[in-house]
Amino acid sequence: MLDWIGLIAVGVIILLAIILIVVYNSLIGLQKRVNNAWAQIDVQLKRRADLIPNLIETVKGYARFEKKVLTEVTKARTAIMKAKSPADSAKADNMLAGALKTIFAVAENYPKLQASENFKSLQEEFATTENKIAYARQFYNDSVMQFNTAIAQFPGNIVAGIFGLKKPREYYEVGEAAKKPVKADFSDLA
Repeated sequence: MLDWIGLIAVGVIILLAIILIVVYNSLIGLQKRVNNAWAQIDVQLKRRADLIPNLIETVKGYARFEKKVLTEVTKARTAIMKAKSPADSAKADNMLAGALKTIFAVAENYPKLQASENFKSLQEEFATTENKIAYARQFYNDSVMQFNTAIAQFPGNIVAGIFGLKKPREYYEVGEAAKKPVKADFSDLA
């Protein structure tokens, strides 16, 4: 009788150890997926930021923008390059998206600029990059949701607490300014 109780106890301990290992490995896999998804957003934001100097030089050659618009783009680019967290990146990204929308909207007032092959190419690259950024944001937020759900549900919440994985990750959120349409104002152009 005592042998059966001992075997059952050992079996329960082994089963709990297996569950612990499986849940822990699952949480680590989800955490790595979130980190990878964030890295993909970062890559695309930096790619877009690298396109900005070319865009500014192309636009300068055709249009006389007020310095404020070009300064805003430059500031936003710098903020993206210095961002450390999803919240910082989202804030800088929203600022840059608004500035770029303004540049592209105002550029429509310059037919020669619109006809420029260099400008057309840059517009296409920006459009492609924006699509990649949107996909990367979606993938990141999906990964964050899966991780945050796993650390909140049983038995993941217990395992996450034991191994210090309990802190939920933050979503990449688009600010209100990015949701509004661009208002192009040509009154200050020379």
